[in-house]
Amino acid sequence: MSLKDIQRSLKAKYRREDEAAKLTLTVHASQLSADAMSCSVDRGRAVYKAQAHSGVGGSGVSPCSGDLLLGALAACTQLTTQMVAEAVGITVDHSDVTVEGDLDLRGTLGIDSSVPVGFQQVRATVQVRADATDRQREMPKEMTERYCVVMSTLRIPPELSVAWDVSAPT
Repeated sequence: MSLKDIQRSLKAKYRREDEAAKLTLTVHASQLSADAMSCSVDRGRAVYKAQAHSGVGGSGVSPCSGDLLLGALAACTQLTTQMVAEAVGITVDHSDVTVEGDLDLRGTLGIDSSVPVGFQQVRATVQVRADATDRQREMPKEMTERYCVVMSTLRIPPELSVAWDVSAPT
């Protein structure tokens, strides 16, 4: 079954049933051991290990949370580009996404309160090689920038709430 066929039936279902289109993705992170520099990240179907970046004292062996964020943008951009190309009938010879993010760890480590915590700039480079007309070559860019979930979330951040439960051990 083609992507168009799969999405055609999904779109029809979501047009009929608004609630069927709504979902909540859940990821759980927990401490692996007494090591303050690593944790497990469980998305329900796979468990990953994450560690603090070596710039803040981690070993640098496993991805840090910044790597995971940039990886989410790279994966979402890559997959959206591939799906858009297929949906509009463009034959892609090769596509590749590279994402870079600039941090100043003085903010993260509390060394300088004027330095923001987090990425100051994120850059994505998308390369697509396709046998297509000039207009067709613009479509993946236009549609990916419109429909990529992670890109859209970073451009227009959602409301974020954090609930804490800090209690004594049982």
